[in-house]
Amino acid sequence: MHLHILGIGGTFMGGLAALACEAGHRVTGCDAGIYPPMSEQLRALGIEFIEGWGADQLAIAPDVFVVGNVVSRGNPLMEALLDAGRPYTSGPQWLAEQVLQPRHVLAVAGTHGKTTTTAMLAWILEQAGLAPGFLVGGVPLNFGRSARLGGGGPRSPFVIEADEYDTALFDKRSKFVHYRPRTAVLNNLELDHADIFPDLAAIETQFHHLVRTVPASGRLVVNARDAALARVLARGCWSEVQRFGTKREEPGGLCARGDAQAFDVLRGSLRLGRVEWGLLGEHNQLNALAAIGAAEHVGVAPELACAALGRFESVRRRLELCGEAAGVKVYDDFAHHPSAMRATLDGLRRKLEKDAAAGGPPPRILAVFEPRSNTMKLGTMKAQLPWALEGADLAFCLQGDYGWSAREALAPLGRKACVADAVPALVDAVVRAARPGDQVLCMSNGSFGGIHARLLAALAARP
Repeated sequence: MHLHILGIGGTFMGGLAALACEAGHRVTGCDAGIYPPMSEQLRALGIEFIEGWGADQLAIAPDVFVVGNVVSRGNPLMEALLDAGRPYTSGPQWLAEQVLQPRHVLAVAGTHGKTTTTAMLAWILEQAGLAPGFLVGGVPLNFGRSARLGGGGPRSPFVIEADEYDTALFDKRSKFVHYRPRTAVLNNLELDHADIFPDLAAIETQFHHLVRTVPASGRLVVNARDAALARVLARGCWSEVQRFGTKREEPGGLCARGDAQAFDVLRGSLRLGRVEWGLLGEHNQLNALAAIGAAEHVGVAPELACAALGRFESVRRRLELCGEAAGVKVYDDFAHHPSAMRATLDGLRRKLEKDAAAGGPPPRILAVFEPRSNTMKLGTMKAQLPWALEGADLAFCLQGDYGWSAREALAPLGRKACVADAVPALVDAVVRAARPGDQVLCMSNGSFGGIHARLLAALAARP
């Protein structure tokens, strides 16, 4: 079968392309902008892709067009294939029908931590010898690719990042309702995707739809600290529930004892294992508990899961060190929601303070942020930006054509905040402010105009 994938540069659709290619299908695709890491993965697989949405792509004549949710009515290629009556489907539907149907699907849902938790879970199952298939919304460093088919037999495990964003222009349900998991992680739940959800209650409804698809023999692995998830389960629950992030005296729940980089995993007061690793932040500690609880449902003992996490290497674009120049380290991180930005800054801050405890003050953190997500562009969360960035010593923001003023939004930070209207000006501002020992943390869910390489080059050239 020949698939032509519209939106192939996205992490989900790019991963789907990798799975289809591995299954023996011919795969081509197109997108408006394709950048690392997905561009690198597609080239490594030999998948041809076209920049743009030209209607002339109908001449490629695939067996089916697989349409990503980046495509809307008015897109030239979409209009052409509708007019021509060509066969098309959505990415989640093709995946469900062609890959997931016979498998034990482990789906990881939540506003934050989906990618990292999915990668953790896949790695635990890999270390347990289960050869899982997986589709991750990023590139796990332990695997070096975002997707693979895995063992493939009936009921063999397949781990998937389960996004609540809508499926396609012709299917407005959340992607994850297509996956029919037997094990579902509900990591956390906040307002996001304000371009398609009017409020948090609307997202809770979609999560309730996911809960309805889990069989009675299945397992829900649920963050016990999240009030929105508690409301979701109160609407109906038909499966076993394993809670995590509980207080230690609560029987049955998974909890952690220790700091984020070295902690015991407990069920109630019973010690199950210990995790020692390089990941930062309490959010990753919670991600680990979720992955351990999900892996246990397919027979992996928590002690083995903890040992596997000690060898987990994280995911690209999650506090990833891009390089160092003039004594300044530059990191790339995918954080784009205020809560995720704050958690990432807090994790880095705690690590720097711990390392510097015996040797003077910790290095400064310079946070550099691009409000690129649809929710951020709408200004829905602009009031939370000072709260999100207050953990940085200095905060730098790119002002785009958003219809709201980043300068006004960041005014509560006073002289700690700097806003620039273009990436080159932002680079100049950061380089002027940076001094040896500083940690520059760039946060965006896009390529951010190549700012990481620009910063390193400008720092290296600085007198």
